[in-house]
Order: sequence, then C-alpha cells, then structure tokens
Amino acid sequence: MSKASSTRRLFGTDGIRGLANCFPMTIDIAQKLGQAAGIFFRRGDHRHRVVLGKDTRLSGYMLENALVSGFLSAGMDVTLVGPLPTPAIAMLTRSLRADLGVMISASHNHFGDNGIKLFGPDGYKLSDEDEARIEALMAQDLSDYLAPPQDVGRASRLNDAAGRYIESAKTSLPNRCRLDGLKIVLDCANGAAYRVGPTALWELGADVVKIGCSPNGTNINHRCGSTAPQRLREAVLQERADIGIALDGDADRLIIIDERGETVDGDQVLALIASHWQNAGLLRSNNVVATVMSNLGLERFLQGQGLELHRTAVGDRYVVERMRSLGSQIGGEQSGHMVLSDYGTTGDGLVAALQVLAVLVETKKPASEACRMFTPFPQTLRSIRFSEGNPLQADCVIDAQRHAESQLQDRGRVLLRASGTEPLIRIMVEADDGQLVASVADALTEAVESVARLSSPIK
Repeated sequence: MSKASSTRRLFGTDGIRGLANCFPMTIDIAQKLGQAAGIFFRRGDHRHRVVLGKDTRLSGYMLENALVSGFLSAGMDVTLVGPLPTPAIAMLTRSLRADLGVMISASHNHFGDNGIKLFGPDGYKLSDEDEARIEALMAQDLSDYLAPPQDVGRASRLNDAAGRYIESAKTSLPNRCRLDGLKIVLDCANGAAYRVGPTALWELGADVVKIGCSPNGTNINHRCGSTAPQRLREAVLQERADIGIALDGDADRLIIIDERGETVDGDQVLALIASHWQNAGLLRSNNVVATVMSNLGLERFLQGQGLELHRTAVGDRYVVERMRSLGSQIGGEQSGHMVLSDYGTTGDGLVAALQVLAVLVETKKPASEACRMFTPFPQTLRSIRFSEGNPLQADCVIDAQRHAESQLQDRGRVLLRASGTEPLIRIMVEADDGQLVASVADALTEAVESVARLSSPIK
C-alpha cells in the first residue's frame, strides 16, 4: 500500500459534505469511503466493528447502504442504530468498543445536503492527518486489501441504542435533580433527536411540548431548529413555557429561548455553565475554549470570573482539539455547539440543555435572568454566496479588511473567512459602537459582493 498523502480534498471541517447524489456525496464515494476507512481501522485479529447512525434525511437510506457494503467488504461488522444524534454515535462507539463510528448527517444544512462524519474508537472525530490517509486510500485500487469470502463482515441492528443514549444523557444531571414543574418547548428540527430528546426530558419529569418532531425525510431544519427559532419563540410565548430548547438536525448544538421569547446563544450558555461549575467547585482548570466567532463580551465576563478564554478556528473539532491539549472541561461555539468533556467527546445539544435546566432548578430563577450572564458587544454576521474562486484573495477585499481593522483598532474585531461546509464567505464585525459595526460591515459586504459571482447576502 503506498504512502498516504497529507492532502484532503474530500474532507472539510466536519467530514465529507455536499449535495446528495452529487459529487462527493455519491454512492460510489460512500462505498469507497467504507472500504478505505474499514481497511484503515482494521488492526489486530479481533472481529472489527463500526457503529453507523444517521439523521432523518431521505438520502440517508442511500448513503447508509453504500457505506454498509463498503465496510462489509473490508471485513468490518456493522452495527446499525438508525436515526440518533451525532453525540450518541460517539458515545456508542466507545461503549460498544467499536473500532469506528460513522454519522450520516449534514447537521444544520437543508435536507438536500448530506455528509459523513467519522469517529475513532475513542469517540473523537478523526484528525486531519487520519482523514488525509483515508482519502489517500480511497484513491488507490483496494482489491488486494479487501476481506476474503470467509471474512466478509455482517450487519446487525442495535435495538436499544436510543435507550442507551438517553440514559447516558440523563446521568449528566446532578444527583437527584429532577425537572418536575418545568414546562419546556423542545424543537428537534425534524432531525435526529426527534425521539430521544422528548423522551429524556419527559422521563426527568418535565412537561414537554414537542415541535419539529415529525420528520418526513425532507423537512429537517426547514423553518425549525436552532437555525430558525421563530416557531419555537412563538410556541414558548403561546404555551407560557419556562424555556424553549432548539436543537439542530443532528442535535450536536442548541439555542435557548427564554420565557420572554428572547434568544440565548451559545456564548451565553458557555458563560452560564462555566460560572455555575466554577461556583460548585467542579472546574479542574481555569479555562474555557471557544472560537474566533465568540463575542468579546464573553471573553470579558470570563476574565472577571478568573477564567481564561482560548480561541480556535471555527469548527467544534478544533474546539475539542484545544480542549484536549489544555485539559478543558467546557468548550463551544456561539452557534450552539457545546462540548462538555466530562460527559462526551463532541458537541451535545441535549446534554448542554440539561446543564442549563439544572441551573434553573437549583437557582429557581427564570431563564431570562439565569441565562443572561453578560451584555454582548454589538456584533453583526453576514454570509455571501459565491460560485468559484476565493473572493478573500481579491485585492479590493484585502484592502477593505485592512481599512476595517484600522477603523476598529482595539475597539473591536473583524473576521472574514470561507465556510468549511458551504460556498459562503462569512463576515463578522464587532465593536463597542453599533453604528461603527454596521458601517464597517457594510463596506466589507460591498467589497466581497463585488467579486462574488452570486452576490445576494443570506440573511
């Protein structure tokens, strides 16, 4: 077998992702990935196992079968668990002592997209280097490395997978903590948590109002979930609920709506959990990990608590890598990814929501009070779609960014980046003055749009 290249062309910031039935999300790529990943993780003489889950997208059936055939031909036994959150796959990979975990999902994207995420036997997403090695194998003729007839794998279904994850999530609550008396509206985005989310909260005693829990294969993330919380906001107010919880398609992130209908983003949740754990003596280190997108208000708040904020590139995998190197227990993203290393190896919206609910129970404060930990700096986020090339390399965009930075200086920050999952340029501007933020963001948007082939901002 030839030496693996370090180049990743199929893998992005969160596995392989794209439009279903189009390159690279095709059945031949999925089958080849199953073969290559199976061969890569085939170590030792034991029967090798892969745990395979998915969200509720229609194309999940197609990709699931292609992956299964690839893994079986590589000599891997496949344990199918059906629609479950991404963190459940990471948990089951560890608890079942599997060699590999696979989640078929495009997270918060619309139903037409899909993706494939890989987890190692320790439950962590693969490193860039391992993904590059698997991708290099996919480019080779693997005929000589496939299993002989007597060693072809078997596929089976784990019927109690959902129950295992529910019990695991519930154990993240402090001892004897119950949710009796809390009325919770839960929006599961018609995605992977549509069964396990409501069940876990109900078993803990909550009065659960369900929305976004009727997947049909094409309505995942459609006007619901953490990226579109308006329906949840309306339901919280109508039901006079104590809190609303919105998950995304694979339930690795959450957004909170308080009883007044106001949004609580991931930065506020990070601050809440960090402060609560610190006061309870649960923190073993004085740091929290977030990305470059997190608000300066979070950083200032944590400094006031004697905690240090470490920033990474956007993507929960980079948050987890920094957490592991620092020994951090808490990390996440403004978008709602919350990684609590005491309870899991990847973002888990349900577990993070349970930590927030535990604070409400313990403090007896309404969500509007308990979840408002700091006043955020004025910040604006823009997304601009493009068709080809890299608008960030255009001279006019570079000049506009330099001018923006000179305007802000130490009053704020500006960030331009290409999305790792969609053909979008992301613009973030924040400062202590809202008018300054708006004018700087407008100038940067105009510069990027002037070189982007498709120039309609995405609200």
